[in-house]
Amino acid sequence: MADQQTYATHRQWVPLWHYIAAPIATINVFVVGVRVFKDGINMRSVWGLLVAIAFFAVAYLSRQAAITVQNRLIRLEERLRMKEILPAALVGRVGDLSVSQLIGLRFASDAELAGLVERCLGGELKNAEQVKKVITTWRPDTLRT
Repeated sequence: MADQQTYATHRQWVPLWHYIAAPIATINVFVVGVRVFKDGINMRSVWGLLVAIAFFAVAYLSRQAAITVQNRLIRLEERLRMKEILPAALVGRVGDLSVSQLIGLRFASDAELAGLVERCLGGELKNAEQVKKVITTWRPDTLRT
């Protein structure tokens, strides 16, 4: 990870997942599927294809489950942070922010948080990508490996 995290450097690539597990699971489904049609459709080849699809699904869904938990934690953490930082008028509207907006706002410094929340609530910033692109003082996520 870069020393100074920014919009350009904040994405995390997990080599074991992105370069090994996901590609192998995906390619395996296609290889086994081609073999089913080359060798002829029989119980053994169809079973192999079903196992390949199940392996892909397990790999994909395990990653999605972890991301879902991460997003729930971000939502909770940001709502707690906003209760401490935002003016009372904005705190009452925090529930109107989408999960995507909260994910983007987690990178905003305390000083610019209120302004960005107002822009989100006003409809100007609709998702995490739009929020992250306008942050001027980046609050890095340093708890990742």
